[in-house]
Amino acid sequence: MKKVLMLCIGLVSTSYILAQDVTDALRYSMDDIQGTARFRAMSGAFGALGGDMSSVNINPAGSAIFNNSHASISLGLFNTNNDVTYFNKANSSSNSSFDLNQLGAAFIFKNTNTSSGWNKFSLSFAYDSSAAFNNDWIASGVNANNTIGSYFVEYANGLPLDNISALPGESISQAYSEIGSIYGFQNQQAFLGYEGYIINPDENDSNDNYISNINGGNYNQRYAYASRGYNGKLAFNIATSYNDKLYFGLNLNSHFIDYERTTFFNESNSNASSTVSQVDFENNLLTTGSGFSFQLGGIAKVTEELRVGLSYSSPTWYRISDETSQYLASSRLEDGSNVNQVVNPNVINVYEEYKLQTPGKVTGSLAYVFGRTGLLSFDYAVKDYSSSKFKPTTDALFSNLNTSISNDLDTAVSYRLGGEYRYKQVSFRGGYRFEESPYKNDSFYGDLNGYSLGIGYNFGNLNLDFAFSQSERDYNHQLYSVGLTDAAQIESKFTDFILTLGFNL
Repeated sequence: MKKVLMLCIGLVSTSYILAQDVTDALRYSMDDIQGTARFRAMSGAFGALGGDMSSVNINPAGSAIFNNSHASISLGLFNTNNDVTYFNKANSSSNSSFDLNQLGAAFIFKNTNTSSGWNKFSLSFAYDSSAAFNNDWIASGVNANNTIGSYFVEYANGLPLDNISALPGESISQAYSEIGSIYGFQNQQAFLGYEGYIINPDENDSNDNYISNINGGNYNQRYAYASRGYNGKLAFNIATSYNDKLYFGLNLNSHFIDYERTTFFNESNSNASSTVSQVDFENNLLTTGSGFSFQLGGIAKVTEELRVGLSYSSPTWYRISDETSQYLASSRLEDGSNVNQVVNPNVINVYEEYKLQTPGKVTGSLAYVFGRTGLLSFDYAVKDYSSSKFKPTTDALFSNLNTSISNDLDTAVSYRLGGEYRYKQVSFRGGYRFEESPYKNDSFYGDLNGYSLGIGYNFGNLNLDFAFSQSERDYNHQLYSVGLTDAAQIESKFTDFILTLGFNL
């Protein structure tokens, strides 16, 4: 029956349905512009200042502050340190990456008509890395109650056995692929559990209720997490100034997603009541996507010293594609001997493209400029993460997921404070930033606190800047979204070193 159904449906679509969750929406909704060294040294508090290529990504009016055409390029060294606790056992990890995190140029065109108040306009482009996904850590400990068997049981319950098992003469690869094409992600997970002898139908019930062959408690578990990739933003900007007192700008932004993740889970036990003594479970994900957003912004010089800024960042409308692969191996006791079972489909699941709308953001800014001596700047932003949406919203799975997003996520505020002091050609900088948790339950995903320092030297038509910044955030990472939902507690520290070369064109 399954193969007949495959022939009918396969002509329409061979795509799969993947189970996204709230963390997928959050991953692409949060942005952390790494930016130029000057921008980073002042913790990104540039909404009312402008005059820096990365400031264009906060307030599009910022490019019109430049008096001359300008370009900059930035290189960064980024380190993430994780202290991971799982059932009272601690592990630590540290990983670093080196990247080109900023590149941009602004071209200034001055109005030769001296009678016009519109004295100049600018055209610019600015690329900034808005998120880096490089991260590695390990969680290990003894789970007294929950097992990987509960993951497969929860996915299997309610599914008929012939929809999660291979037909006679059918290979693992063929069955896994066809089950995914016809029934989707849920049935594939149940198939792995059944073919790996981790679950069996409950003989005292119907053939759509299942029990785990792993029992007894005190399960030794080890979960390894590794991710790579980035979320990049390319802004095409136009801005203008009126009497060098009012500045207006528009950004048209192109976004890029390149994300890879691998998780490897191992569980073992020596329980007499457990048929299965060991399980290895690997999951690989590749996500690519592109998106569009726009920004509007304005800056006003209230006095020569005081400036105010206001900007609006629209939602980002993404089109995203996912590819996954899985591997399972188990060891069980049969007739007094250990039997190893490998379920390796060697299949890459290519899922149907879907859409994600991330939330917009409003930023208000103040800055006070002490002539040529220095300045202070403050940004305050509001972002409603609960407005994130997977589309089409009429899809039943996405509808339920969007309800979870609305229930779990919240409006979050962030503020950034930066200062700069100039002595001759040397500039000294510092900053502080705070970002509120996007979750209603901030004990699950905490607030972010960070500080920054920097120094710069102006050679005239060329400037060289260096920045150091560090921030911390504590959060919980659920191993899986169903069944084995126990979480590792992670204390993360992010450290950046950025060097920028800027020059007038």
